Order: sequence, then C-alpha cells, then structure tokens
Amino acid sequence: MTLTDRHPMRTCALSALLSLLLVSCPATAEEAARTTPPALMLAKRYAGDIDLGAYWVSEKLDGVRGYWDGTALWTRGGSRVRTPAWFTAGWPTQPLDGELWIGRGRFAELSGIVRTQTPDDDAWRQVHYMVFDLPHAPGTFDQRLQILNRLIADNSNAWLRAVEQFRIDTPTALDARLRAVVAAGGEGLMLHRGDSRYQARRSDDLLKLKPFDDDEARVVGYQAGNGKYAGQVGSLIVERVDGLRFELGSGLSDAERAQPPPLGSWVTYRYNGLTVNGLPRFARYLRLREELPPPDPP
Repeated sequence: MTLTDRHPMRTCALSALLSLLLVSCPATAEEAARTTPPALMLAKRYAGDIDLGAYWVSEKLDGVRGYWDGTALWTRGGSRVRTPAWFTAGWPTQPLDGELWIGRGRFAELSGIVRTQTPDDDAWRQVHYMVFDLPHAPGTFDQRLQILNRLIADNSNAWLRAVEQFRIDTPTALDARLRAVVAAGGEGLMLHRGDSRYQARRSDDLLKLKPFDDDEARVVGYQAGNGKYAGQVGSLIVERVDGLRFELGSGLSDAERAQPPPLGSWVTYRYNGLTVNGLPRFARYLRLREELPPPDPP
C-alpha cells in the first residue's frame, strides 16, 4: 500500500507538494557548466588480507570530491565549483585531487555551499580543500606524496591543505584507529598503496574502510506514515540500478518526512551487508544525492 492508498484526507497537502516536485525545471547554471567528468582514481572496499605495511592510511573525509585542473575546480561528476577568487588564489598550476571539507558530520552544510552558483565569502571561509594526490604526476604514491607535501608547505593559501597520511602495521591497530575516528564523528579510513601509480579507475591500490556499506538508489514512490507520521511519508520506496526495490524509512528526519526527496531523485543509504534475499540489511537513509557519480571508467 502506498501513500495515496491510505489516509486520503490527511495526505492532501503532501500530495499537492509531491505534484509540485514532479514539475520539470529548466537546466540550472550548474548543469550548463557541466563537462566531461575528470578521470580520477577510485577506491574499492577493504576486505582484509593485505600487507598493511605497504599502505599509507588517512581519515576518509565526508566531503565533496574535488578536482583542480590547474585553473578551475570541478566535482567528480564534472560540474564547475564556483568559489570566491581568494579561495583558489595562488594554488599550484599542477592538477590536484582532493576533498572539499568543513568538518566531521557537516556534509549537508558543505553540499549547500558547494552547489551555490554565487559563492558566499563567509560560508567558504569554513571550507578547506584537503589534497590527497597528484593525478598527473609520475612515480609511485610514495614519491607523489613527497611532492604534494612540498607543494602545500610552499603555498601560502590558508584554505589549501594536505591530508595527513600515516602508517599502521597491524589489523588490531587499524581497527583501533577506525573505532577512534568513528567515535569522534568521522566516516572511516582510506588505505593507499605506497608503490602504486595513479590509475584513473577503481583499484585495489586504494581502499576504503568503514563500519558500514553505502550505495545509491532512485526514489520511485512513498509509503504512508502511521501514528505521529500520519499524513507524512513513513518511508521512501527506492530502486537500485539493478532494479531491486526496497523501503527506506529509518534515518529520515521529521522535515524530510514532510518534504521528502522528489520522485526520480537519487539518495545515498547505508547498510550492514545483505540478507539471504539480497536486500540491504538495516538500510538507513543518509542523504539526498545532489550529483550521481559517473559510471566507473572501463
């Protein structure tokens, strides 16, 4: 049973809202500025059974991936990021790969700042560009990291920083660091193999370690709420790219139940493995996905 099948009187206002959400909108300035997505190195999930001594470890920042091409800043999807001129003043002409970041647990705030076409100086003063690689530099990550750290150290722009990289030798120490980062509000860890070259594809040389999995799904319907949520959305009906449909109710705020992500939009959800039927276990709504990541390079 869907939202329109139950509580018809109490869902009138919400139905009117949903009809407005379905109205087509003209292309935004951001969409007009979209270009071919940058060729970036992508991470696979950490599954253990690796030589930890061969990897650098860093915190996985919950920010917006950003590619600096030497003159302009772009998202992973190929949209131009409009920053104040002072934010990128004096940045290297060498391409940089990094993350726009405010702090732990502040992704929604950051996303709003990054999407704004007319940048707000006060808002952008909270943001840093955290650099973790040099896409076009030759050599191994060990060698690129030395160049990167020198580039940042010699640069006077206060909003340009290098991501801290450190070594961890044992699974026990890695697990302890992961738990400490998560307890402090962080998302997880990244592991980057020191002898690896920069590859514009998903690679075992770059691994992400989090206490949960996450993925994207498209909103295709709504389930009516009960009790305190009567007349609002109880859960989203979402569909993965493989066609599997399931509900997302946990994680929605009261404001999101009253004004849910529009039909056709993509959302990110987190989960803990899969059930025997292939459904995400303990699926929980995380956020609206403003820009769906481009397909992996072939």
